[in-house]
Amino acid sequence: MTNIGTILPEPGFLAALRDACTCTGTLLIIDETHTICAGPGGMSRAEGLQPDIFVLGKPIAGGIPVAIYGFTADLAARLGGAIQTDLATLEDVLTEKAYSRMIALAQRFEAGVLDTIARHRLAWTIKRLGCRDEYWPAATAPRNGGQAAASGNERLDYYMHLAALNRGVYLTPFHNMALMCPATTAADVDRHTAVFVESVALLLGSAARSRL
Repeated sequence: MTNIGTILPEPGFLAALRDACTCTGTLLIIDETHTICAGPGGMSRAEGLQPDIFVLGKPIAGGIPVAIYGFTADLAARLGGAIQTDLATLEDVLTEKAYSRMIALAQRFEAGVLDTIARHRLAWTIKRLGCRDEYWPAATAPRNGGQAAASGNERLDYYMHLAALNRGVYLTPFHNMALMCPATTAADVDRHTAVFVESVALLLGSAARSRL
């Protein structure tokens, strides 16, 4: 549900989903296009989801529209054999070493945002999934899509995005999300923190002047 923000499943939901599929003979398909940021193998590996079919698009070809899919050995045998191919991004780029570094940078990004939120006592929050961060103008992190939609502030999101862009930091324009990649550096993260601090200060200053 990352198109409306990072909404993580309730504890036990995914395990119950796997059990329900097993009990009913239903194939469980996991799409990791947005959740590959959780680590090597995405949330399937991180949470032990054991999907019957695994699909992944977008990030594996550097912007070129390419996708992959895979099956369990049992299902592949039933389908007549697995497709053999080379997966350079998954094998050589999105490695354990790369994720270890990217997740640490995402934690650094998260800490910078949280420090500013705490210092100004803002009713904001930040969510992180692996090497992906995004912040919300809401005191409590949304738990479902409806809450996410209701907590959104389009004008504030637009301001934060444009303020960052004018200072050399590009965030996703539809919500304030940053995804660390193998090329991201600590200096990049610290630059965002500085820009975030400045943008919040200007926003609060403008709000204070409007009340005079």
